[in-house]
This record gives sequence, C-alpha cells and structure tokens, in this order.
Amino acid sequence: ETYACALGDVYTFGPTFRAENSQTSRHLAEFWMIEPEMAFADIFDAMENCEGMVRAAAGAARDECKEDLQFFGKFYEKGLNERLSLIADKPFVKIEYSKAVELLKEEIAKDPSKWEFPQVEFGTDLATEHERWICEKWAKGAATFVYNYPRGIKAFYMRDNDDGKTVAAFDLLVPGVGELAGGSQREERLDVLQKKMKEMDLNEEDYWWYMDLRKYGSVPHAGYGVGFERLVCYLTGMQNVRDVIPFPRYPGH
Repeated sequence: ETYACALGDVYTFGPTFRAENSQTSRHLAEFWMIEPEMAFADIFDAMENCEGMVRAAAGAARDECKEDLQFFGKFYEKGLNERLSLIADKPFVKIEYSKAVELLKEEIAKDPSKWEFPQVEFGTDLATEHERWICEKWAKGAATFVYNYPRGIKAFYMRDNDDGKTVAAFDLLVPGVGELAGGSQREERLDVLQKKMKEMDLNEEDYWWYMDLRKYGSVPHAGYGVGFERLVCYLTGMQNVRDVIPFPRYPGH
C-alpha cells in the first residue's frame, strides 16, 4: 500500500510465511505470493486485474507448454487442456457472498449427509467443499469471484460497504483447488479504520505506521494476492501444493 499510494500500480512476488497448523493439500508454512496493489482502484478494478492475470497464465500454459500439458493430462488429469481453455477464453463469473450462501443452503438441504460442513449461514467462513461446489457445480466449471463478504470474518483494513454488514473483499475460486486468490479494496478513511480497530480490540499504537498512510493523505486503492503454488497446481492438474515447490515447508517439517 505504501508504494501504490506513492508510485501508482505496483506488485511484489516473494515468499510468505504462516505459522498455521494446517495439514492439508492446499497449505504450506512457506509459500510464494504474487501481490499487486493499485492506486485509484476499487474492488471491481482488482477483480478485473486478477482475472486478466489468471486468464493470461492459463492461456500461456495452454499455448506454449503443449508437451508438458500432454504429460500432465496423461498421468494426472484428463481434460486438462479443455479446463485451461475454459479459464483462458471465457469471462469469470461473479456472485455476492450472501447469494452464494443461499444457494449453498438450498443444495445442502437436499442431503446434508454428503457434506462435511453442512451448517452454512451468513457469517460462515466458507470451507473448501463449499468453494468447490460454487465454481464446479453452480458455475459449471468457470472460475468464480465471490465478493462482499461479512465484515466479521475479514481483516480490519478491508473497506466497509454502505450496508454496514459487508466489506469490499473477494476470493477467486477455481475448480479442483477452491480459493486461488483473495483481495479487497482497502479502507482509506482514517476515522472508519480507527473505529474498526477499536471494535476488533486492536492496539492503535502497534499500527501507527499504517495509520500514518491515511493521516497524511491517501487515495482509494485495492489489491489482491495469488498463491503461486496453488496457481501451478491448477495449471498442471497436480493435487498437492507440496509437489510444486522444491522444498516444501509445513508443520513438523
């Protein structure tokens, strides 16, 4: 955010570390992130930029790595080339979180026993099975943006919407993976940011530098992050992020 407000559109690509005890095929303690940040941008600008990047990556993989894709299609995922074409050539779907929750509730009610997490309501942090149903079944295999999440399950720096219940945040969901990217429009209003920090019991003194970004002038800005290993998994059909990084770090290893 510091660089975006000073220089305009910027990005970074580097390692990210998370001390989470997540023993899943989608999580690592060290992973790489592609993180653009854009000045004078809102959530829809961020989603448009994210869509363009992912579509370009899928198109490049399909067109320039044909021998590799034939290998992956033979041994890991049949129909991989067709899936990449679906992403590269067709616009992404968008759905608000509240609508996605209603659709999930209707689907789960048909047979709750099929779901590991059958309890879904407004304020639920969607599980991988929910995310995959949205993009694989409801969106028929299309990459899908879910946006306008409840403010209670998102970070304090995400911009409040006018309804007072949601924030301008989004996740990009893709078949076989679930969440591939996440982003938001940032809260540029100092008074609103301070109020949210008090609500979340955050010590302002610990974030003085972040407050200063607003105190001395800010602009509407937005950004997102793409998990590089998850992107590679999606483009190749690999099922585990540990298989697409040279030296995987995860809890206990």
